Amino acid sequence: MSNYAVEMKQTAQAMVASGKGILAMDESNGTCNKRFEKLGIPATEERRRAYRELILTTPG
Repeated sequence: MSNYAVEMKQTAQAMVASGKGILAMDESNGTCNKRFEKLGIPATEERRRAYRELILTTPG
């Protein structure tokens, strides 16, 4: 197995280790705005930024 393949395997194993995972943060502004509208939240750039920062900074 090449060094690259070994590194890829180690990376994949680290990503799925207990307590670890992947967070997809590629939600479009349109999708985020629809989510906000359903909840009565103003669909502004500031609110989207605050929402994303909350997801990334919430403990645990």
